[in-house]
Amino acid sequence: MSQPTLRSIFKPNAIAIIGASNRTQSAGYLVIKNLLANNFHGPVMPVTPNATAVHGILAYPNITDLPIIPDLAIVCTRGSRVFQLIETLAQIGCKAAIIMASDIGHESYDHSGKPSDNEDNGDNTNQTNASIADIVNVAKRYNMRILGPNSLGIILPYLGLNASVAHAQANKGNIAFVSQSSAIGTTVLDWANHKNIGFSAFISLGDTCDIDVGELLDYLARDSATHAVMLYIDSVKNKQRFISAARACAKHKPILVIKSGRSVEGAAAARRHTGGPIGYDIVYDAVFRRAGMLRVLDLPELFAAVESLIHPNRLRGERLAIISNGGGPAILALDSLILRGGKPAELSDECINQLNAILPANWSRHNPIDIGGDADAKRYINTLRVMLDLQLADAILLLHSPSALNQSTEIANAVVSLLASHPNSHKVSILTNWSGEDAAFQARKIFTKAGIPTYRTPEGAVGSLMHLVEFRRNQKLLQEVPQSIPENIPTRIQDARDIITAAQQAGKLNLETHDATGILAAYGIDTITTLAASDVDMACQHAQTIGFPVALKIQSPQIMYKSDVQGVMLNLNSSDEVRQAADAMQARVKAIDSNANIDGLLVQKMALTAGAQELRLAVITDPIFGPAICLGEGGSEWSPTRDATVALPPLNMALARYMVIQALKTNKLRDRHLPLGLDRQALCVLLTKISLLIIDCPQIESLDLNPVLAAGKQITALDVLIKLYPQANTPIEPLAIQPYPKELEQWHTLKNGRRVMLRPILPEDEPKHLIFDNSLSAEDRYKRYFGVRAAMTHEEMAVFTQIDYAREMAFIAIDTDEHGEEITLGAVRASIDPDNTDAEFAMAVRSDYQGLGIGRLLLEKLIVFFTNKQTKSISGYTMIENRNMANLAKSLGFSVTFDLEDRLIHMHKPLSD
Repeated sequence: MSQPTLRSIFKPNAIAIIGASNRTQSAGYLVIKNLLANNFHGPVMPVTPNATAVHGILAYPNITDLPIIPDLAIVCTRGSRVFQLIETLAQIGCKAAIIMASDIGHESYDHSGKPSDNEDNGDNTNQTNASIADIVNVAKRYNMRILGPNSLGIILPYLGLNASVAHAQANKGNIAFVSQSSAIGTTVLDWANHKNIGFSAFISLGDTCDIDVGELLDYLARDSATHAVMLYIDSVKNKQRFISAARACAKHKPILVIKSGRSVEGAAAARRHTGGPIGYDIVYDAVFRRAGMLRVLDLPELFAAVESLIHPNRLRGERLAIISNGGGPAILALDSLILRGGKPAELSDECINQLNAILPANWSRHNPIDIGGDADAKRYINTLRVMLDLQLADAILLLHSPSALNQSTEIANAVVSLLASHPNSHKVSILTNWSGEDAAFQARKIFTKAGIPTYRTPEGAVGSLMHLVEFRRNQKLLQEVPQSIPENIPTRIQDARDIITAAQQAGKLNLETHDATGILAAYGIDTITTLAASDVDMACQHAQTIGFPVALKIQSPQIMYKSDVQGVMLNLNSSDEVRQAADAMQARVKAIDSNANIDGLLVQKMALTAGAQELRLAVITDPIFGPAICLGEGGSEWSPTRDATVALPPLNMALARYMVIQALKTNKLRDRHLPLGLDRQALCVLLTKISLLIIDCPQIESLDLNPVLAAGKQITALDVLIKLYPQANTPIEPLAIQPYPKELEQWHTLKNGRRVMLRPILPEDEPKHLIFDNSLSAEDRYKRYFGVRAAMTHEEMAVFTQIDYAREMAFIAIDTDEHGEEITLGAVRASIDPDNTDAEFAMAVRSDYQGLGIGRLLLEKLIVFFTNKQTKSISGYTMIENRNMANLAKSLGFSVTFDLEDRLIHMHKPLSD
């Protein structure tokens, strides 16, 4: 059964307030006050046995006395009563409830039926100590949705709905704000009202027992009033939906996210606050980057970034021009820009000549453009006009320091007037910083009223711009076409699984280098030759077999880090040196722990490290998002959550490259330019191999390659530790990001006898898919796109090929041409709505390959896929001229209807009851 939609919360026709009250400090009083103040047009029905009317509105003693069924109920009672109230509401047909109580599931209650104080109650029911899980279960049984508990409520300004206990109303705007913290929510609301910034929706999530962040992102992605989203989150519960929804939303609307718990202590406090697992902050960072979201670290940074988001002009590039009446602030802005990786705009000769004609002789002649401390409104707008005319910058920062001329507001008004009339103003992002307090206050109000971002400091303005730059860069990186993974990478999945299963059955869950070599070799990951010895004599024999020099390592389950007891000896050149080293190591271990068990010794061929660089790769398991890949340089105090860049699988070559760039950018990895050092391509291949390994082998709990020796294209793991789950405890949860479903690849024979591969589309298919799209005849393109359509751009094709397998699917038919190159013969795709109720498909087959049965094969495969996914139905539209498509659909069980007015054919097929 698919989840009910959120319509009852976002578009309610009638609202009941359970626990309504005339006590001015109660939630039941404040909610009705806010509903009435915002002029909600539907029925507002107070429910309380303790009053005849609340705010002059007739009250009802019990839920069952309500004259109509409410779409939305606001439950304002104590937590002890919520379960029975929700059950009663669900039974009468109410489809959504906001629970404001924060004391559910955290204490025991009196079953006498007597409240402990005089709080108004919405029903004459006994109290219960039902948990949050009990409440959710009864709601699900009746297809009812729950927001909260511990929710402040919601404000929907365009609907005139304020169903909250917030201290203020919200203005209309185009930013949606979703917060798990009520206190942060009221803070943001207060700030926004001061800045005259409005919202399309203001949602307090509370403890997210049912409706969560991912579901709201799905709704807001489709909301036409929402142009950008702000999030405050403590934790995520449904990892796959969160990432899928964020990726889908961020493709079209910027998402700013601030997350608590960056420090260990903060994470512990967040855990106490939410009561659930928190996860590693560095993994959240990786999730935000992967989804294309933009993370800010604190509220001032969030506020600054929001001021840029409300600007109607989307950032088209990164070049910033700075215009200032003072050198100091301009230099501060430039420093901030350079240190954050920004790009100053370059002034052309024509620009300098035009500025020479309007500026004092001593102006800077460079960017920043210092127009002099005595600059008046005319000088400001003339300079700004030149920059707008010549379009040398993608963003312009106007700085103003207090002046004896006291033209602060005059300059601001002149700037606003020019921007309102100049034809190029919509092509540039404008930011302003009027420094000071009393002298600048009115000017900043002028800019705020005009919708122009304004900041108190030059650094704040640049920081805000760089958030938008980073968002733009992230979007471009996520649209990169990845290189194909080299074909010679072995992926002997069964070999690796057999070794892992045998180890689990033997109870051996910690696999060191000699045990793990076979697993890594199955994926083409090189390790150093390593042999295990049960005693010193065997170690000497192994050393002679391997060839000197060798390294010797102690094996003891009580010794976590061999370096702590000098349990590694290097460059041993004879059997005598091996024997002496073994004796000394064993003596040290016994001296530290007399009860320590020494399982044996490991003998390794000494690696040639000259000219090579040492790295460290690890896989950790995050409590929320599961496996995460870590890349850094290692060291004795190395912590993957502090000293590494982290990415979630699956990785392709573009994502691996992005990970390496991120590691270099943050100094978690340094290219030391050694003679045989870092080959980025080889490192990206290794990262994709690790990704494939952990996808194929979920029995792996963690993996540590330390050190990894990078010598040009040759990368070798010197020490390996793989930890396995016990066989009975292997996780069955899917990865946070669904990997390429290789199991859906199939071979089929066409009517002409040719064998073709039907498989899901890959990001690497973009070049071939562009050729395929261009191969369609003008008639086929007209039918496919419902009109004349220009050739696809890279950005558009990236949307077609870089899909989220969790919520959409595209199958392509692949053949090879006379040169052995793959060609795409046909494609079918469908995306499902977030509730998995309907999959809408579209299909095209190369014009010169039609009539061979490709379309039927593709559509049949799509039907089977969505049937297995338990999607309710599949549907599609085609132009009325496309009778072949209609006949194919009808033959596969679709109902086909004709809309002669719109000249469309609608095809629909139920998939499950």
